[in-house]
Amino acid sequence: MNLKQRVRDAWNVLIHGAKVVRKRKSIPPVSAEDIADAKVFFPMDKFFILGHSRSGNTLLMRLVRQHPEVHANYQGTFFARPPGLASLVNTPEVEEWFTRGTNRWNRGRDLSPRVLRSIADFIMESDAHHAGPTKHIVGDKSPTTVTHGKAVRDMFQVYPDARMVYIVRDGRDVMVSDRFRNFVEEKFLRKGDDKIIAALRADPKLFTGGGSSIFTESWLRNKNQGAPSWADNLKESAAEGKRLYGDRYFPIRYEDILANPFEELKKLWLFLGVKDVDPALEKKLRDEVADNPDEKWQAQRNDSLAPILAKGHPGNWKSFFTKRDREIFKEIAGDQLIEWGYEKDLNW
Repeated sequence: MNLKQRVRDAWNVLIHGAKVVRKRKSIPPVSAEDIADAKVFFPMDKFFILGHSRSGNTLLMRLVRQHPEVHANYQGTFFARPPGLASLVNTPEVEEWFTRGTNRWNRGRDLSPRVLRSIADFIMESDAHHAGPTKHIVGDKSPTTVTHGKAVRDMFQVYPDARMVYIVRDGRDVMVSDRFRNFVEEKFLRKGDDKIIAALRADPKLFTGGGSSIFTESWLRNKNQGAPSWADNLKESAAEGKRLYGDRYFPIRYEDILANPFEELKKLWLFLGVKDVDPALEKKLRDEVADNPDEKWQAQRNDSLAPILAKGHPGNWKSFFTKRDREIFKEIAGDQLIEWGYEKDLNW
């Protein structure tokens, strides 16, 4: 702010007093009546695939929609990243409008939750209609790397009747995948990353077998991007999913999908409410798993770095984690590796 503007603001405060900044009250949750009314116009069952980025969210979205009754798209980030769906009504002006006594549409209540539900319902169901006439279960895939458990709480405010699918991948592989994505796309880079990238291009073998690290310690410890983000996301999201959604919460591991795509997707489809699962879908799933659009895209984006990492392969971390990387990850997120069955203890 320049000096002239500061003087003007100070003068206005002196003459008129400090401006009162109004905030709207909390947006109320959708009610049973709201849900019943919404389903008259938007009858499809809803589900949301959540999980940390680079955890196989997109693959799961591609697989789940292979069933003729199910459609999924991405990434609406209705609840998974700011500003989110609620921002559409999150002002005192909108609150005043939706609660105004002369507004007979609101029946004496805040219209905000009905509006939010209708917007998301329309976006998802209209897309499902375009996907085909047999689609009657529809979902969104959005990573919760930023919002963690808050995404689940916000989702429950609008969709308590939905189903939550939470995908988990070994956090060490998530770290490696995320790091290479940053290198390939040349964004979210930090101090010292340019030297690591140059060394990778010159001799990738320096970084395999416990040699030099592809990480800086500050990156691996970063609460918004590194090991703390992965661990906090799992702890918060899984806890909130179980607490709020109960038997409508479905956890699934990326590695299990790769190992047994048909068995894992069959369980998921039945959870979502499909009528039956045709065994012929097994081939379609295996073909979809074999395809890797992200690998192709990264190769086109940066053909000198992308080939160094075999995309999507479980256990890639073993080639790239140094002894120090292991120590840091154990310290921050070792308990979550044990919780999700990736390790039996910290002796790895």
